[in-house]
Amino acid sequence: MQKFNAHGSSTLPRLADSDGAGEGKENGAGKHFLSKPVEEEEEEEDSSICTKRKMLVGLDVICLCVASIPFFACELKAVTPYRRGFFCGDTSITYPYVEREAIPDGLLIAGGIAITGLTIALGECYRVRFRGIRSKSFVGNRYVSCLYKELGSFLFGCCVGQSLTNMAKLSVGRLRPNFLSVCNITYASINCAPGSYVSQVTCRQPNHKMVEEARKSFFSGHASFAMYTMLYLAFYLQARLSWRGARLLRPLLQFILVMIAIYTGLSRISDYRHHPTDVLTGFIQGGLTAYWVAFYISSMFKPCTRPDLSPTSMSLESPLSSQQTMC
Repeated sequence: MQKFNAHGSSTLPRLADSDGAGEGKENGAGKHFLSKPVEEEEEEEDSSICTKRKMLVGLDVICLCVASIPFFACELKAVTPYRRGFFCGDTSITYPYVEREAIPDGLLIAGGIAITGLTIALGECYRVRFRGIRSKSFVGNRYVSCLYKELGSFLFGCCVGQSLTNMAKLSVGRLRPNFLSVCNITYASINCAPGSYVSQVTCRQPNHKMVEEARKSFFSGHASFAMYTMLYLAFYLQARLSWRGARLLRPLLQFILVMIAIYTGLSRISDYRHHPTDVLTGFIQGGLTAYWVAFYISSMFKPCTRPDLSPTSMSLESPLSSQQTMC
């Protein structure tokens, strides 16, 4: 039975509205029940998106780590190079050991990553700030999204290139031009017949690390890394530097970058660290890696599209994917 108050209005209990505990709905049996509040549904959706974001970032990190395994296996001396012999009287491995290198390892790594990485960072920040570039990736901040995509692609190429280089060094085991000098032996001291193959030799060099390094000639890591970083930066300038005021500025900068890479490789021949074929192979490998990353992994040469900011168009693609960049 309905009850009426003093004003004659019904006093049936009312279900809470959407601003309260929930919204009243009726099921098939005619009974009312309370649905989840809108705030809880939004929180669950945000939590699901955040979880997917973390998974995609973790996947990118795993890919970088897997690509770096051969590189760290060589650098940490976890795997020793193949012990290749030599022919008695071979003059290609009799060059002296030069203590001071023209381009040390530290300068090569710091220069290659710093020059290319800093240029990419400045270029992407400029595009976001002054050209209003937007991204459809899951990263909300446009600056972080663009930097994550381009720098992530560049670093992935570094890992792949150096892993290929170190894998070749370990599996081939070609002797460097200064091998006999590092090993501290001569053909006369080992008493071998000219033209005979010497499969094993006992070095007099107490520094075992130097002897191991003398077996990693093929192919040149300096040439490979320098060509990759400088040529990749040249590709980046081709895609991003669109100023038409000076037509020769961009090709001049690209020429300088390529010349730096070539000089780095040639210096390894002058330092008696590599044979000419080692340097040439390093140039080819670094150039092919730069081309592959720039045109097939990075989004720098992808055509621009008009931004679609509708909620259904937002993609959770990984920033390293070629499908998530709007420009």
